Amino acid sequence: MSSDRTEVSRGKRSANRAAGTPPARPRASPELPARAKGARRRKKKKRLGVLFVLLGLMAAAGGAWWWHVQAASNDLARAVQTAVVAPRDFVSSVLATGAVKPQVGAEVRVGARISGKVERLYANIGDHVAKGQVVAELEKTDLQAMVAQRQAELELAQAKLAAVQSLLPKEIEKARLDLEERQATYSRAEKDLARARQLIKQDATSENELDEAEEQYRVAKARAASARKALELAETGYAEQLRQAKAEVARAAAALQNAKVQLSYATITAPIEGVIASVSTEEGETVAAGMQAPTFVTIIDLDRLQVDAYVDEVDIGKVQVGQRAVFTVDAFPATEFQGTVSAIYPKAVIQDNVVNYDVVVDIQTPHRELLRPEMTARVSIFLEKRKGVLAVPASAVQRRRGKNVVYVVADGRAEPREIKVGWRDGRWIEVAAGLEEGETVLLQPPQKELELP
Repeated sequence: MSSDRTEVSRGKRSANRAAGTPPARPRASPELPARAKGARRRKKKKRLGVLFVLLGLMAAAGGAWWWHVQAASNDLARAVQTAVVAPRDFVSSVLATGAVKPQVGAEVRVGARISGKVERLYANIGDHVAKGQVVAELEKTDLQAMVAQRQAELELAQAKLAAVQSLLPKEIEKARLDLEERQATYSRAEKDLARARQLIKQDATSENELDEAEEQYRVAKARAASARKALELAETGYAEQLRQAKAEVARAAAALQNAKVQLSYATITAPIEGVIASVSTEEGETVAAGMQAPTFVTIIDLDRLQVDAYVDEVDIGKVQVGQRAVFTVDAFPATEFQGTVSAIYPKAVIQDNVVNYDVVVDIQTPHRELLRPEMTARVSIFLEKRKGVLAVPASAVQRRRGKNVVYVVADGRAEPREIKVGWRDGRWIEVAAGLEEGETVLLQPPQKELELP
């Protein structure tokens, strides 16, 4: 009976498969016990926890392995970063920052030496002026009147001098003639007196005639002496009046010259050739010249520029007059301007507690219409060239307790050694003492710091 049912059911499934109808699934139990569901959830959570723990352990193991590999590679790289002490050619340089400045005398503030109203102003900012070119004029009416007055005083003094030179010599001549006349009268009186004395001895004349001859002699003698004094006074007076007249002429001429100079001050000219950098006054303004002349314009000669480079006190001992220098400015970063050190200021410039010294660089490269005052310049001053000096990379030199130390590799070991250093050329540094050619040094200190022997 059962076998028949089985055959029947098999026949039905075969018929269904042939017809394309899916077989019927066995039915599940309508309800699962609550205990079975809870056990299944607990098993699932446990599997997830174990999975997370395994993942964490694997990540930790991977990180430890990566760190170990990196540390080993770093130690290897550190171990192989070495350099050999060898001779090199040094062209050391000093770097400094400075500014383009006018040379001494290349920037002039032009002003007025007298007070007055500005009548004309011929200059404008940016104009090119030649030496001696008029840039401004003040009112000249009162100054021209003063010149005319001084001219009249000079002509008056010259007229007085001409009168002295013309009249006084004639007075001297008259005094000389009077003296000659008095001298002749005196000579005749002297002869008459001698004759009267001779006649009185011979009783040929009277005592009265002798007395009269003596009186005439004394009068003639006194008149001759008076005429001689008059001549001397005339000559002395002429010399004195001539000297005074000439002095008056000289004084008047000096006053006239001073008036002309004052008049010239009303015309302001350019003392140098250059470009008008600034204008400080306008037409119609009244300027007053006091202790300091008022500035009308400022003129700069752009062909006479220099660079003031501020060198640190550490490097100033290496800089000398005549060394070659190169600088660039931000306006033309691709252009290198050549120069030469021409002066070193003895007084330091202290800014923010940093001591610098002003080094003047004369510009050799033509720079017309390129450089302007106050442009920032980055300067390289080339020191003397030194050939065949021992050198190591600067990174190999460590600073420990105020000493310069390198780590020398010998017999597979690195030992610290104190050295003395000299110049620095880029990434290389000169070894003055402490190392021999051919020795090997570490570029970086070992992980474990070693003590100096």
